[in-house]
Amino acid sequence: MKIGIPKEIKTNENRVSLTPGGALDFVNKGHEVYVQTLAGAGSGFSDEEYSTAGATILDSIEAVYDTAEMIIKVKEPIEQEYGLIKEGQIVFTYFHFASHRPLVDAMIKSKAICIAYETVENPDGSLPLLIPMSEVAGRMAVHIGANYLESPMGGKGILLGGVPGVKPANVMIIGGGIVGTQAAKMASGMGANVVVLDINLNRLRYLEDILPDNVDTLFSSTHNIIETSKTADLIIGAVLIPGAKAPNLVTREMLKDIQAGTVLIDVAVDQGGCIETCKPTTHEDPIYIIDDVIHYCVANMPGAVPFTSTLALTNATLSYALNIANKGWKQACVDHPLLAKGLNIAEGNIVYQAVADAFGMEHQSRERLLNVE
Repeated sequence: MKIGIPKEIKTNENRVSLTPGGALDFVNKGHEVYVQTLAGAGSGFSDEEYSTAGATILDSIEAVYDTAEMIIKVKEPIEQEYGLIKEGQIVFTYFHFASHRPLVDAMIKSKAICIAYETVENPDGSLPLLIPMSEVAGRMAVHIGANYLESPMGGKGILLGGVPGVKPANVMIIGGGIVGTQAAKMASGMGANVVVLDINLNRLRYLEDILPDNVDTLFSSTHNIIETSKTADLIIGAVLIPGAKAPNLVTREMLKDIQAGTVLIDVAVDQGGCIETCKPTTHEDPIYIIDDVIHYCVANMPGAVPFTSTLALTNATLSYALNIANKGWKQACVDHPLLAKGLNIAEGNIVYQAVADAFGMEHQSRERLLNVE
C-alpha cells in the first residue's frame, strides 16, 4: 500500500504522524511511504532520516494526497485539505467529528474511509490511540496552569505547591480518566491540594487507592462542581465521551462565583468542551478572559511538545496502521473489532452513531458496511 505522511498545517502543530523508525517498519513489510518535505522537522526528524528509512520525499502536500492510498495524520484535516482527499482514500487520524459539522459534511462528500484514532476501543472500554496524547495533555495542563497562575500572566499570584507556612493552590479536576489521572499525579506531586470529580464511583475508589493523600475524590454532581469551583485556583476539564460532544459541566452562570484570576483549562475543547465558556484557541494565542477568569483552551496541547508526542503517538498507532496496510481497511476491521470502532465515516456514510447523534443525522450500520451482519 502507498502510505502518505503530510506535513501538519494546523496552527502551531509541530507533531508528525510517523517517525522514521515507523516508516522503516512499513517499508520492511513491502509498503511504499511518501513523506512531505519537512513534515518531521518540527518533531526533530529530518528528510534525510526518512529517506534513509526508505521513504520517498515529496515536495508538496498535494503530491502526498495524490499519491497515497492511506493518509496518516495527527490532527483532523482542515478546510485547505478537504479538496485533496479522494474517494476511497483511507484517512487515519484524530478526527473529533462530533465538534465540527463542516468536517463531517466534507468527509461524507469525499467518500473517503475515515478511521478516527479517538474511537478505536478495547473490550474494556479503554481508548488505546487516545491514551498517549491524553497522558501528555493531562500532565501539560498542570504546568500550564501553574504558569498562568503567576501574577504577570494575569493569575492570582499563587505558587501551585505553596511553601512551608503558606497553603498550596487548590486544583479541581473534572473527570477521572486518563487526562484527569495524569493531571492529578502532576498536581499532587507539585504539592497542590487536589480534588478529582467523576460520576463513576468505581473509578473514584480506584483513584482513592492509587493517588497520594493530598488528593480527594468527589462525586461529580452539579452541586459539588459549583461548590468546589468557588475555591479552586486551577480548574481542569478532563471529560470524555468517546466520539461524542462533551457535556457542559461548568456553565456560564457559574463564572460569577469563581474567583478572579482562577485558571480554566479545558482539555476536552476538541470535543466541544466541558466548560461552557471555552472555545478553541491556539498555541499562538492561547488564552482569553471572561469575568476575570483565565480560559486556556488550546485544542492541540501535545503539539507544544512534539518530540515526546510524536514518539508516543507512533508507539500507539503503528501496529494498527500496519494492519490496515497489510490487509486493507475492510478486512483489518473485520479481523480486529476494536479497530472497526474507529470507523466514523466511510463511503459517504456516517457509521459511528455518536457522530450522527451530535448533528441529528442518519447513520449506517458498521456491520452492514463490513458485510458481517
